[in-house]
Amino acid sequence: MTQPRTVPNSPLTVATVQATPTPGDVAGNAVIAADLIRRAGERGARVAVLPELFLCAYHPPVLAADPAGTDVAADPAGMVADPRLDPLRVAAREAGVTALVGAAVRHPDGRRTIAALVVDHAGEVRVGYDKQQLWGDERELFIPGERGATLLVDDWRLGLGICYDGCFPEHGRAAALDGAHAYLCPSGYLAGSEHRRDLYYAARALDNTMFVVFANAVGGVDPWRFNGGAAIYDPEGRVLARGADDGTAVLVATLDPAVLAATRAAHSMLVDRLSDQGGPRLSMAG
Repeated sequence: MTQPRTVPNSPLTVATVQATPTPGDVAGNAVIAADLIRRAGERGARVAVLPELFLCAYHPPVLAADPAGTDVAADPAGMVADPRLDPLRVAAREAGVTALVGAAVRHPDGRRTIAALVVDHAGEVRVGYDKQQLWGDERELFIPGERGATLLVDDWRLGLGICYDGCFPEHGRAAALDGAHAYLCPSGYLAGSEHRRDLYYAARALDNTMFVVFANAVGGVDPWRFNGGAAIYDPEGRVLARGADDGTAVLVATLDPAVLAATRAAHSMLVDRLSDQGGPRLSMAG
């Protein structure tokens, strides 16, 4: 992986979403997601990011009790043909939006992953990325993904992460070194985590001088109550758009390649980064 030397030629308008899915209701949540995608398209977005596990809702008791009903199946090529997702296909096609939608995915080899589905503007649905960093009890239900992924829209390179991935500087850095201009993170942050929610993704933006698009669930019932705050950050970690801690919202911002170029010229951490941190660390008494 190498430091990116180019920036896109044209701006890209993106949307991030906070909304409340119903635990276990994949078909019903797909209808809600389709409406949110249409709303994003009506506001000029080319890309829309919905929360982690949105299609089944982030509710571990339901996910454990009904894996067959809450999962969607992928074929060996990573394509998803589940008819419950037809509203997504239609909405993305009609709105001309590429959407990232969280789901629990069953792979042909039996692996169950937390995934970001890519619903492209032609209406095709595929597994875009499987979450690599599983959090807490997620390890009892899911298998971690094995590799990073980048979504290409026009000449924009959009690195993909999911929630806890974004808590690891190495994850965002790997995307940036692979040429990412922005980092898309569908997430599920619980009430009480507002400080960390607002810090991690701004930091990933500034660490890597790239835009960050953070989506989050909202609402629900304790202990699975989520805190919204969906946001879009510029490459210095400044907020371009942010939702409240409650309520459904579709937030839109335009990612400007001139801002990306200026930030990377002024803050050259990716260029100046050492290939390693030297030999054994020096230890000394104080």
